[in-house]
Amino acid sequence: MPGDEHCKGDAMSDPTSGTISFIEIGSADGKAIRSFFGAVFGWLSHDDAWLQTPTIKAGTHGDDPTPQIYVYFRAADLEGAARKVREAGGEADDIVEEPGFGRFVNCRGPGGIQFGLHQPMA
Repeated sequence: MPGDEHCKGDAMSDPTSGTISFIEIGSADGKAIRSFFGAVFGWLSHDDAWLQTPTIKAGTHGDDPTPQIYVYFRAADLEGAARKVREAGGEADDIVEEPGFGRFVNCRGPGGIQFGLHQPMA
């Protein structure tokens, strides 16, 4: 927003940084959730582990005690973005590499809000 001091700086020097690049859908029944979103949106299921949305992949898994949709934001420099989360007072877990999907780090912001950072495969 104009005048918002939080928008200044080099955080968005890469125009794709900060865009949603991956979602993870957790539920008690991964197969049911893939079937549901496939029926609602026409998303195709792959390898019984993820769905292809019109623009990004959506990972799915079952046995999640708290059903949720976890949002991952693109980060051109994953280490730098995780450092910025920590410097801003948040928490960032260790970086994990998922073959075929890229690199991820789970984060928590003020009040415990959960989100993730994602660096897609090159």
